[in-house]
Amino acid sequence: MKSLYLSIAFIFVSILSFSQDNKNLDFWDNVRFGGGLGLNFGNGFFSGTLAPQAVYDFNPYFSAGLGLTGSYSSQRDVFNSTILGGSIIALTNPFPELQLSVELEQVNVNTSFDSQFSGQSRDNFWTSALFLGVGYRAGNVIFGVRYDVLYDEDESIYADPWLPFVRFWF
Repeated sequence: MKSLYLSIAFIFVSILSFSQDNKNLDFWDNVRFGGGLGLNFGNGFFSGTLAPQAVYDFNPYFSAGLGLTGSYSSQRDVFNSTILGGSIIALTNPFPELQLSVELEQVNVNTSFDSQFSGQSRDNFWTSALFLGVGYRAGNVIFGVRYDVLYDEDESIYADPWLPFVRFWF
């Protein structure tokens, strides 16, 4: 009888230990990585952006996570600009093809100008954007548009409050 109790206790402890290991694996099984990449070339102009993100899928309908943003732009003999920052993003999929998003972005902008184009040779400031987005989801790719509700024509780093986006998730 004593060995039966020991066997049951051993099985119970083994099951509890096994389930705790699965919780760690389940966390990483619910994490998706992705983001965006942008390149733009012109006559003496270059712009490159890298924006990786990681989100945790709480369930099939809701995900939330963090992102980083890095961008470099330059116009020959006019300016050089570096933008670095981060974001917090929440995604919801009311049905599989539709994705709604809210993203708060905070970035530092560091720009140096050629003195013949501006009385100011350097500019360094922080700025925020709060995007509300809607996108069409096809597998791991989402095409959509987002709107910056904090947009200020004089202060924003974006030319327009409406911005198209393409997100990739793996």
